[in-house]
Amino acid sequence: MGRKGRLSSAFVAAALLLGGQLWAAGSVSSHPGQHGPTEGHLTGSGAFGTIDLLSVERLTTTPELVADVAVSPDGQWAYLANWGEPDCAGPEVGGQTSPDAGAWVVDISDLEDPKKVGFIPSSQDTRPGEGMQVVTITTPRFSGEVLVMNNEQCGKNGRGGISLYDVTNPRKPVKLSEHFGDRANISRGDANDIHSAFAWDTGDKAYVVMVDNFETTDVDILDITNPKRPRLVRELDLDSMFPGVTQVQLGLVQINLHDVVVKKIDGRWVMLLSYWDGGYIQLDVDDPANPTLIGDTDFTNPDPELLESTGTALLPEGNGHQAEFTADNQYFIGTDEDFAPYGATDFGISSGAFAGDYPSVPVPGSAPIVVLPDERLNGPVVYGGYGCPDSAPIPSPSSIPGYETSLAAGEESIVVLQRGPTGDPSAPGAACFPGEKAHQAVQAGWDAVVFVQRHGGTENPPFCGSGAFVDAVVGVCTNHEAYHKMFNTGPFAPPWTYPDGPPIGTVGERIDATAAFDGWGYVHLFSNTATDGKFAELDTYAIDEAHEEAYATGHGDLSVHEVATHPDDPARSYLSYYAGGLRALEIQGTELVEVGGYLDESGNNFWGVEVFVRDGRTIILGSDRDSGLWIFEDTGQG
Repeated sequence: MGRKGRLSSAFVAAALLLGGQLWAAGSVSSHPGQHGPTEGHLTGSGAFGTIDLLSVERLTTTPELVADVAVSPDGQWAYLANWGEPDCAGPEVGGQTSPDAGAWVVDISDLEDPKKVGFIPSSQDTRPGEGMQVVTITTPRFSGEVLVMNNEQCGKNGRGGISLYDVTNPRKPVKLSEHFGDRANISRGDANDIHSAFAWDTGDKAYVVMVDNFETTDVDILDITNPKRPRLVRELDLDSMFPGVTQVQLGLVQINLHDVVVKKIDGRWVMLLSYWDGGYIQLDVDDPANPTLIGDTDFTNPDPELLESTGTALLPEGNGHQAEFTADNQYFIGTDEDFAPYGATDFGISSGAFAGDYPSVPVPGSAPIVVLPDERLNGPVVYGGYGCPDSAPIPSPSSIPGYETSLAAGEESIVVLQRGPTGDPSAPGAACFPGEKAHQAVQAGWDAVVFVQRHGGTENPPFCGSGAFVDAVVGVCTNHEAYHKMFNTGPFAPPWTYPDGPPIGTVGERIDATAAFDGWGYVHLFSNTATDGKFAELDTYAIDEAHEEAYATGHGDLSVHEVATHPDDPARSYLSYYAGGLRALEIQGTELVEVGGYLDESGNNFWGVEVFVRDGRTIILGSDRDSGLWIFEDTGQG
């Protein structure tokens, strides 16, 4: 699995030049969602194998400003999402509240000399991310090219939903509709945030499926036959509808939609959903208002890539991020995004009546425990509330009588912050990202943060979100039960209600936590023939550095992000691998084999990837988060 047979002898030497030089060391930063830190870069020697670099259109010098890339059906135009600044944490931590997000329009008719020709602005405090696509719609109500953009809020004036633009003339985009989606949970009547979206045209009708950030019914399907007047036709909660898709017995409890594609296969429309810990799920959507289950995947236990990284059998981590079918529909390839190479965290309460081990997970974007001098997070905890910019202030360690003098040698000052606030009448302020909470903690003088899951039903897994980190601060996440037991404040089991927990500034028990290396996010190859409703995993792939602890910190994000499969060649696919660069894979038998790639001498940070064929040439577009559009050719395809 993973490393076998990846490079031909003709360019092994080039691949071996991928080094570990620190290019841009500094504080950890990230943007919201499941997208993590940038600390340094892996460096390379340019193109290797079958990949050639054709050109670069640099759109920015601001790190992490660029998100997804989309290409027009004729391969003449590219659209790149402008994230709107590197984080979404507000001006007090370097964020933005100005209307500078949106989409760049790039003329790529000359592949060696692309030109930015326009910009489509998003609404104020609103940003697109990875829900960008251009689709041809030819219904009785509309005929032309439509740009689909997701919307996520960034600031008090942010708005959600999707926005649709007529880009039949890319130099003069025309707004068709904006911020349409599910409005169930927004008090002011705006639509829920959308993380990603995918549109398809069935002939008489057209549809778009969206990733709803705010609800467990997170599969939202819109009819966009008339793109000026979208209408919601169905909402789905797949793990509730189809309980057999989950593997909660393995601890895979973060079950939510992240990305989705739709393709016509053997005469029926098939939706392929990347459902994070729920795996990869296929639905028949011939009738989008009444989808039916075709089948799903299970994560292999023990995890094959974690076994290769660590040499020990570990439970799978899930993280099903994005997937696409191969050209012949015999396979589909999925990418598992994981920014926590130290994912196996041991967390315990080491003093008091409830001493013992409790479930925990790393918080993507925070620094791993191993950066501490003794590679151990331990010490007495203090309750800091929610820790958001609008929440009650976090007290400083020095303001807690006797706290700092109670710290033993090697112990850290540790503040405990709850996820949220959500539904707490005593905390009317807005919820925020973990990185925003961590920043408030760092400003108050704390060494580390223990995040705790908000209270919920009988199932209360440790899940505290990710994103918006601008400080290199250690963070771990535990569940709500452990939160109550750290401070000896009942109830100690669900159901929990508000008011909840001790007063801010309360000193709790000592905790002790360590972490072990388990590698970064990687790639799956699945058969597209289901047996008893299950699609079999055939192989996995990861870059070599993702298996080596020496590259766990200081070299950027070494997780895969997205895959684009070749439209004609069923064996070929391409990966945006963040700091690992662009990678080209070939299916040989039932194995994923690397055949080429690109990693710049100064490093790359690829988010999006698209592939198309023009005049018999295979062209790949990559969106580099720190610079803009990179155009490649696969000279060995076919």
